[in-house]
Amino acid sequence: MISYKPFQKLLIDREIKKQDLLKMTGISSATMAKLNTNEYVSLEVIDKLCTALGCQPGDLLEHIAEQ
Repeated sequence: MISYKPFQKLLIDREIKKQDLLKMTGISSATMAKLNTNEYVSLEVIDKLCTALGCQPGDLLEHIAEQ
């Protein structure tokens, strides 16, 4: 399973509001909702987030083994 908890933590650490990030990246609120619920988002979205936040994909997501 892919978790976007590192993404959530990054926003908190940098004090970036989700609405501000939507404006910075042009992603939709529906896509942001998917990130909040660990649903699939495209690599294009990950690319936009990395560009806006100046980070790597590993800074946004982590793999959690299903048991």
